[in-house]
Amino acid sequence: MSTPRFLLPQASSIAFRIDVFFWSMTALCALVAAGVIVAIVFFGVRYRRGSPAPRTDRHRDALGVEITWILVPFGLFVVAFIWSLSIFALARTPPANARDIYVVAKQWMWKIEHPGGQREINTLHVPVDEPVRLTMTSQDVIHSFYVPAFRVKQDVLPGRYTQLWFTATQPGTFPLLCTQYCGTDHARMGGTVIVMPRAEYARWLAGQGGAGTLAAQGAQLFRAHGCSGCHGSHAVVHAPELTGLYGRMVHLADGRSVLADDRYLRDCILEPSAQRVAGYPPVMPSFSGELSEEELLALIAYMKSGPAGVADESADERR
Repeated sequence: MSTPRFLLPQASSIAFRIDVFFWSMTALCALVAAGVIVAIVFFGVRYRRGSPAPRTDRHRDALGVEITWILVPFGLFVVAFIWSLSIFALARTPPANARDIYVVAKQWMWKIEHPGGQREINTLHVPVDEPVRLTMTSQDVIHSFYVPAFRVKQDVLPGRYTQLWFTATQPGTFPLLCTQYCGTDHARMGGTVIVMPRAEYARWLAGQGGAGTLAAQGAQLFRAHGCSGCHGSHAVVHAPELTGLYGRMVHLADGRSVLADDRYLRDCILEPSAQRVAGYPPVMPSFSGELSEEELLALIAYMKSGPAGVADESADERR
C-alpha cells in the first residue's frame, strides 16, 4: 500500500508503529473534543434563556455513570501508556548486530564517520534493511538529529554520548534536519540520508578510501599519547587492564559499579579522577582539551575493537 501524498513516507521499520499510535491518539482526542463540543452546544441550546426546559433541582444517584466515567478514561490511559511504552522500548533498544556509525555535530554541520574510516559531512549513507546505530555527540551546543521519514529524533549533547538507531526499509534520499535551535545558521543545518541496496552500499564504502579504520586511527592515538605504556598486562605502572574491558561492569573506588560503555570510556579519558577504578591510584592525567571529539571516538573504537588490540600495543611499546 502506497503512502498518501499528504503524508511523509514510512521509510523505517518503526515508522508504521509510530504513525498508527499517533493517528490513534489524534482520533481519540478528536472524539473526546467532539463529544465535549456536542454537549456544550446541546445544553447551551436546551437551557438557553427563555426555553421551556425543566430547571427543577432534583438530586439523583448515578453511581453507575460515575464509575463509568472514571474507569473508561483510566482504562484508555493505561492502554495508551502500555502501547507507547512498548514503542519507546523498541525505539531505544538497538539490535546487537546493528552497524555502528559515529556522528559529531557542530555549528552548523553534521560530521559523520564510518568504522572503516570513511567520512562524510551533512550526508549519511546507510544500507537498506540493516539496523544502524548512531553514537552521537556535540562539539559545541545542543543539536537534535531528526529524520522525518524514519520517525526518529534524538538530542545531541556536548560532553556526552547519545544513541539513535533505525532500520531503513526503502532506498532513496531523505532529509536530515536539526530540530534544536543551535545559533545563527540553525535553519541551514541540514543534510540528507541516502539509503542504498546492500551491494551498492558495500561498493560505495570500498570506493571512499579513508585514513584507515576508526580503530586503527585509535591505535595510533593510543601509542602517541603514551597510553600503551600503562594500560597493559605487563605495564610497569599499576593501571587498570583494558583488555576486554568494554561491556563489563567496573567497580569504582567510591563503591559504585558502572558499565564500561562509550560514555564511561570517554569520561575516564577526560576526567579519570571522577571514576577511579577500585584498587588503583589516581595517577592518570586528564586529556581534556587535548583530544577532539573525533579523536575520542577513534580511541573508544580502538578499545572496543577486541581483547587482543590493547595487549598487542602494550607489547609493541615494550619492544
